[in-house]
Amino acid sequence: MHRLRAIGVLPTLFTLGNLICGFFAIVAAARVNAPISADMPTAAPIREIVPTQLFSLFDKQDPVHNCMLAGWLIMLAMIFDALDGQVARLTKTTGDFGAQLDSLCDLVTFGVAPAFLLVKLCPGFTFNHSKLVWIIAAAYACCAALRLARFNVETDDDDDHMSFSGLPSPAAASIPASFAILFYSLRVDTNTMDYAQQVDSVIQTVLPFLTFMAALLMVSRIPFPHLMNQIFRGQRSFGHVVGVLFALAAVMSAPSYVLPLACVGFALSGPVRYAWQEWFQHKPHDEPLF
Repeated sequence: MHRLRAIGVLPTLFTLGNLICGFFAIVAAARVNAPISADMPTAAPIREIVPTQLFSLFDKQDPVHNCMLAGWLIMLAMIFDALDGQVARLTKTTGDFGAQLDSLCDLVTFGVAPAFLLVKLCPGFTFNHSKLVWIIAAAYACCAALRLARFNVETDDDDDHMSFSGLPSPAAASIPASFAILFYSLRVDTNTMDYAQQVDSVIQTVLPFLTFMAALLMVSRIPFPHLMNQIFRGQRSFGHVVGVLFALAAVMSAPSYVLPLACVGFALSGPVRYAWQEWFQHKPHDEPLF
């Protein structure tokens, strides 16, 4: 047995920030009771929050608000997850301990938390198909665990970390998380959008199957780009920087609507590219689909 002698403090704190976000996402989602009808719930608008009253957000009993809060916490965890590796490399404190801790935290935040959130997120679908939604949620959590374990076994120090084999677990978790944010915008009582209830009902029906698709993509061999490294690593052209700024501006202008489209679009980009290369370009792939 080899004793652990030293660890990197700063990257470990970032990784634990990921875990804390995942834990509180589960706490927020756990406040939502099981649906007693298929009716769409409504939410009160959030007033201006004073920084000293930030923790009051966790005391609300509004089920839609709590789902939205869980979604944002998972999104915040994605930032911690993206930064911990970068910080470890900058401070030259990379090691097996950080890699194992990162996977353990990812399983909670991007495996268990999104699966639990899915059950609470779609009251209409859960009320009518309670067994199916639990099966999908359990399958998602299992696929996340399998994907993270495979990543630990297959990744070595020589990898360039510019792409992934299979959908990364944070990208998969972003699908239910981003729709939790969208549901708040659709269900808030100040929403004047026409057909908001009909759109909400359709998304509730589709979202469990989108999450199941994300679970399958996690354990697939379909290549996906490492967005953090592809966008920010190294020197890029001036046009690349301008494109990143416009993309950030688009997300910030209407995050509740842009985030779900971006997250689903990224998840679908892998299989669409794979199918295009396989069927139209007749480009053979070195690895099987699964």
